[in-house]
Amino acid sequence: MRFHKLLRLIPALAVLLLCGCAVLQHGGPAAPQTLTILHTNDHHGRFWKSSKGEYGLAARKTVVDRVRAEAAARGGHVLLLDAGDVNTGVPESDMLTAEPDIRGMNAMGYDAMAVGNHEFDNPLSVLRRQQGWMDFPLLAANIYDSSGQRLFPAYRLFRLRGLTVAVFGLTTEATAVVGNPEHIKGLTFRPAVDEARELVPQLRGQADVVVALTHLGYEQSELPGMPQTGSEILARSVPGIDLIVDGHSHTRLDAPVLENGTVIVQAGEYGKFVGRVDLLVDGDRVRLAGGSLLPVNLTGDSSRQPVPEDPEMLALLAPFQEKGQDALGTVIGHAAGDFAADRAVMRSTQTALGYLACLAIMEKTGADAAVMNSGGIRAGLAAGPIAYKDVLTVKPFGNTVCTVDMTGAELAEYLRLTASLPPGSGGFAQYAGVGFTLRGGVVSEVTVNGRPLEAERVFTVALESYLAAGGDGYPRVDNRQGFVNTGFVDADVLREFITRHSPLVPAAYAPTGAVRRE
Repeated sequence: MRFHKLLRLIPALAVLLLCGCAVLQHGGPAAPQTLTILHTNDHHGRFWKSSKGEYGLAARKTVVDRVRAEAAARGGHVLLLDAGDVNTGVPESDMLTAEPDIRGMNAMGYDAMAVGNHEFDNPLSVLRRQQGWMDFPLLAANIYDSSGQRLFPAYRLFRLRGLTVAVFGLTTEATAVVGNPEHIKGLTFRPAVDEARELVPQLRGQADVVVALTHLGYEQSELPGMPQTGSEILARSVPGIDLIVDGHSHTRLDAPVLENGTVIVQAGEYGKFVGRVDLLVDGDRVRLAGGSLLPVNLTGDSSRQPVPEDPEMLALLAPFQEKGQDALGTVIGHAAGDFAADRAVMRSTQTALGYLACLAIMEKTGADAAVMNSGGIRAGLAAGPIAYKDVLTVKPFGNTVCTVDMTGAELAEYLRLTASLPPGSGGFAQYAGVGFTLRGGVVSEVTVNGRPLEAERVFTVALESYLAAGGDGYPRVDNRQGFVNTGFVDADVLREFITRHSPLVPAAYAPTGAVRRE
């Protein structure tokens, strides 16, 4: 959350807490009930602890079990929710299509999960298999198939002792742009606000507490032309929601945020924290009684004792981790320095790693030029030995490499459209083989491999299948004459390039200034 917003919210929240509790919405059990919601979001394959001993499902389970025991001792209720994106981010998980993550979530006793946009990184058949592994519902009220039917359940009613809680799911409409077009074909992502306006009044008639479990992002969408829906706007636009448990933007809200009488929470990313929010349902009122983020063995958190890993969870997950490590530990190259991939830098400037990744698909295909979305590069390469695991961390999505033929005039227009995608978005383009200036929405001074562009000459451009199908707002080219899907997987192509050109020297791939956005 932005600092100025936090400053603005702290005084109001302090007053409400000093007064006892913040009144949110209407409920109706006869006797006061306490409800604790534990929440996570944007897990992205982090079932095992990091190399620094941080997070991981085994320690997360210990945190969750402690809160459950505390709540049971005082007669309270607990629900454990996840706001989506279990998929994509760690090779050991990606190779196993998040089976260890889902099995671990089952063992932890998750009650529901929202559908995240990265749930569509795999074909729908894989997502259905993942659903079959889940002991908890996968919720999304606003995703419809080609027949006009919801693809997933819209909500689940949890009937606790003397208390009914409705949890409904929403997925960002931006999935229509950022999702893999091959995997979302025929699906409609309806506006989240419109869907909630229809659903919330129905749920208010059935439940004492209404929770929106959303994968929307805290603030508005960063994509041009997309509905400006985030959890802030949902709270402002739809009355009757007591609590929004959000994800997608990886926002760390250290305390619950009050927006138009609705509480909003989000717990950062990767299971670094378990979010906690406490509600008191008293007569016709639902009150905010407190909330915080519970860290899971984060480095630098010297104020807390280390959280022990649950032994049963470790026993469940260890075989998955060992299986992945055996396959992924093979060294395939060497980096003579760091190839950084800081999210903010990668999505706003040309980078050495972006150039290297583009060169890899150019070399494999013999193309004249290459383009790649920055959001498709998910990690950097550290100095030292490079294992296959590292390559899959950089390129985890399993896209295939494609080529398309364009005249010089068509290429200039393609460069204009792709270079106009906004800095900060995953669509921000990295290039190789071309130089140009984008000024005032106009492309000029275009070169291909150092030579001035010839308007009538035909050039071959390499890109990945996700972009060829129109992903991240790129112009669709997979329906053009002269389009070829090579079938080569992007991570394998990058692995070959690294092996062939090691040791990799970052300075050799540093941006030259050939691409200029003014």
